Amino acid sequence: MNNKTLLFVFLTFFPVSSFSQISAELATSQAAIASAHPLATQAGIDILTQGGNAFDAAIAVTATLAVVEPYSSGLGGGGFYLLHQSEADRYVMLDAREKAPIRAHKELYLDKTGQVVSGASINGALSAGIPGIPAALVHLAENYGKLPLSKTLVAAISFSQQGFPVDEYYQRMVRFRLTALQENKAASEIFLQQGAVPELDYRIVQKDLAKTLQLIADSGFAGFYQNEQAWMMVKDVRKHGGIWTIKDLATYKIKERSPDGVVYKGMKLTAASLPSSGGLVLSVILRILAEFDIEKMDEAQRIHHIVEAMRLAYHDRAEYMGDPDFVDVPVDYLISDSRIKLLAASINPHTATASALLKSIAQPSGNGIDTTHFSIIDKQGNKVSATLSINYPFGSCFVAEGTGVLLNDEMDDFVSKPGVPNVYGLVGSHANAIKPGKRMLSSMTPSIVETQNRIAVIGTPGGSRIITMVLLGILDFYENKSADEIVNAGRFHHQYLPDKIFYEPTVFDEPLVKALQKLGHNTKTMDNVYGNMQVIVLDKKSGQIEAASDSRGIGSAKILH
Repeated sequence: MNNKTLLFVFLTFFPVSSFSQISAELATSQAAIASAHPLATQAGIDILTQGGNAFDAAIAVTATLAVVEPYSSGLGGGGFYLLHQSEADRYVMLDAREKAPIRAHKELYLDKTGQVVSGASINGALSAGIPGIPAALVHLAENYGKLPLSKTLVAAISFSQQGFPVDEYYQRMVRFRLTALQENKAASEIFLQQGAVPELDYRIVQKDLAKTLQLIADSGFAGFYQNEQAWMMVKDVRKHGGIWTIKDLATYKIKERSPDGVVYKGMKLTAASLPSSGGLVLSVILRILAEFDIEKMDEAQRIHHIVEAMRLAYHDRAEYMGDPDFVDVPVDYLISDSRIKLLAASINPHTATASALLKSIAQPSGNGIDTTHFSIIDKQGNKVSATLSINYPFGSCFVAEGTGVLLNDEMDDFVSKPGVPNVYGLVGSHANAIKPGKRMLSSMTPSIVETQNRIAVIGTPGGSRIITMVLLGILDFYENKSADEIVNAGRFHHQYLPDKIFYEPTVFDEPLVKALQKLGHNTKTMDNVYGNMQVIVLDKKSGQIEAASDSRGIGSAKILH
């Protein structure tokens, strides 16, 4: 699907008549940033106070997170930026998703018998796609920001040189990937303390990363993708079994795409489009739910209908979705009124649909944690909702020697073999198969939501659960809940396969669990809470802002008056 088709889809999702129901937003005398780490939030606030706009702040936050939150994002990763330019009332998505190397092929992670090689798409140099974040920093600066990279990258360079202190969350993430980190000399030297989990307050210093950031500040795109730094990365990747080439890096390009969107009962959602599945999956879910008065249902019936819509939409994700530059995703069909009405009619209020009755793709297992998100609104009303990732915690656990760049393991987000689940339990078809230069399908769902009176900038990490977390946050926003209530609400999830409702501890009480089970649902309590949502809410009439960072994480939200 080309950009013209995507624009058509955007207009199809948002009928012109729907816009008349939503008043134009007012400027605000406040600005705000919510991110997953206090140092990154402050770096962005500092840029705003120096005269930068939301897009300059996004550069500073992105780069700082790349330094202080290496388990979630980095220069060696990718992501999606949903931008809103207030003066022009223009929405655009920057697609900074990683791409498969030129030498990649659909059998890359299969053995001679055609079976998936365990861990091959998760650990080490072979699991890394071509990074998009450095290109995104340059693109933001050249096309949207007001300040040069020499200013917006100052904080990130400083934290790389001087280090940042280890906290309990960092320790937990290291323990999760300790063995893989120990297997790469460069990664071990940077992120571990003498090969072990670092002590609290031990400083993680990344001098090579500081040099790489400085090269980007000095030389822009060429500073990462086309100079000696690129040769160093390719050489070390190839030395350790990877397949990168200089051409892979030199030809990487950011893509500007029209976002996806839908109007739900007068509320407008704008969200990331393919190759993020988030916007399209949310559109299917919300269009199905719009056929019901879920706000008037009792709790068990409301959850039942939401779960059934989740199941149907995630089945669509597995069956149809992939990089629109490589596959023809039938978007018009998936969100057509006639099909949505049929899907809604298939929901039985008295009985859960067995996923096995839908077209079978596979039976997955497993789950995970990954990724980061930040939200920004500046005083001019510009907005950024950005979700970034290196996939699994600490990505591939491979650092290209001499560069400080921790590489992603996003190749696992492709379908290594149709029907075989990835590390997050997601399955897929040929639509998301590995091809040279192709972007892997993602669940990252940076979003902006608008009602008659309020606007929310929202997003979260969480692997395959990102979309359902954002969905629940959107529904809470629709019910006029505060930013703090939205980020801290309890969560539940269904992704078609495995056929279970997963929920955080204490979110469902015993009577509710029994009611859902009576309807035929399989339920499972999660071992831990999940997600790390960052939300900013703007009151359009008063211009007042609320900002909240999920209490499940260590992030912070700040308002600039």
